[in-house]
Amino acid sequence: MTDAIIIGGGSGMGLALARTLLAEDMQVTIVGRSSDRLARARTELARPGHGRITTITADLGREEDVAGLFAQVERVEHVAVTAADATGVYGRTADVATATARAVVETKLLGAWLVGKHAAGRVTGSITFTSGINAYRPNGSNTIMAAANGALASLAYGLAIELAPVRVNVISPGWVDTPIWDQLGMDKQAAFAELAARLPARRVGTPDDIAQAFLSVMRNGFITGTVLHVDGGHRIT
Repeated sequence: MTDAIIIGGGSGMGLALARTLLAEDMQVTIVGRSSDRLARARTELARPGHGRITTITADLGREEDVAGLFAQVERVEHVAVTAADATGVYGRTADVATATARAVVETKLLGAWLVGKHAAGRVTGSITFTSGINAYRPNGSNTIMAAANGALASLAYGLAIELAPVRVNVISPGWVDTPIWDQLGMDKQAAFAELAARLPARRVGTPDDIAQAFLSVMRNGFITGTVLHVDGGHRIT
């Protein structure tokens, strides 16, 4: 039996979660679209005295890939979905390509739905999706991403009933230092300093912060149909 599958585990928050689980001697499978990125992650994560790491290349937006992924797994205790692609997403709605918008929805929302569809009967513990602060604090330049992230809450509510007693939850990070920021063409450190000053926590989050949030809902057998906000207080500012 596999302890955990992390879809999007090749970088950022998913990689941090994989590292945390492996340190607890778990059997972890990380999944992603890039075989090269997965190979680098496996090299980074594999170490004596830790759990076993395996990799599977799959695209969350392709049903045949998701079906094939779970066909390879007889039983898995936990599934975490951290996959995201923000390329071309940010800007006014009028300026965002329709193909880009469709790709966001296919990955973030329909991809999560496909996980629920094909993990059913194989996952025994929990499924946890990743949304984001823009679902609750849109800023006028991330509308389609906000919509896709916001819909994940409703998806989790429905799947928590449908797949019970498997638990289904959502982690909603705030500003977190992940590789997605590198796609935005900005001075990241200057931006982070400005953003941190606006948060009650007075700092931007780290992938390890989010990994710990995933652990909390994976381990607590009485949490289901819940969105856990890990945003440094962003929603109340």
